Amino acid sequence: MLEVHNLRKTFGDVTAVDDIGFKIDKGEIMGLIGQNGAGKTTTFRMILDLLTPDQGEVLWKGQALTNRVFNQIGYLPEERGLYSKVSIENQILYFAQLRGKSKKEIKPLIDVWLKKFEVKGKKGDKVKTLSKGNQQKVQLITTLIHQPELIILDEPFSGLDPVNADLLEEGIKEAQKNGASIIFSSHNMNNVEELCDSLIMLKDGKQILEGSIKEIRETFGRTKLFLESPLTLEELHQFKGVESARINKDEIIEVKLNHTEDGKAIFDAATKNGYITTFSQQPPTLEEIFKQMAGEKHE
Repeated sequence: MLEVHNLRKTFGDVTAVDDIGFKIDKGEIMGLIGQNGAGKTTTFRMILDLLTPDQGEVLWKGQALTNRVFNQIGYLPEERGLYSKVSIENQILYFAQLRGKSKKEIKPLIDVWLKKFEVKGKKGDKVKTLSKGNQQKVQLITTLIHQPELIILDEPFSGLDPVNADLLEEGIKEAQKNGASIIFSSHNMNNVEELCDSLIMLKDGKQILEGSIKEIRETFGRTKLFLESPLTLEELHQFKGVESARINKDEIIEVKLNHTEDGKAIFDAATKNGYITTFSQQPPTLEEIFKQMAGEKHE
């Protein structure tokens, strides 16, 4: 569906995006992560033809993007933008008409979408009377109500409380179920792990990670070990490959290993007298990987 090939964008001496590429199939959700300034928003703007790349191309269904294709796109920018003195209803109708929809098509859907996102306000209320969270939900509705085939969300969870974040997640999943290709950026790795089929990580404009969440986590090895056993922290520190060991808030011993295979000797020692209640080797979380990779230098 969406193909991005060798995109590069510079601003003077600064390379904002450096030769990145990926593909998003129908019904797939991709997460785009990276620190502030990594190149995420610039990438989105090149996909949308708001910025012209220095090199590379963006294809939708094998063809260059045209005005007709843009009507199939739903875009939520990081900088929210609603007309504060316009009513909720007219706001939604206006943005839908920009995407080629008629008032007749959209008007019957407004109450349904306001209920779906639990917007606290009547459709005749002016946007400025809504809370910040409800304004954000209205903007999300303007992004999704025309049922786009390609959805681009730049930090959609920013500022949402857990309840409203769940509503957004359900909206994204529903769009995926209807066949939309979705790409979103987020600093919350829990949202990314919960929703995404695949992941791209940018650092200084370069693409440094790509793949499914499971694939990426597994490449870092199962170096986190959780156990409940007679072994003490002092004894655990004596094993080869143990970088650290501590008792976490759930009173389970948490061990950080240098290599996956270092866990075998601990397993043998912990179970030498038989059954233990907990022994689990896991790869690092996506958040831990993010912090590690964000701090590394990549040439």
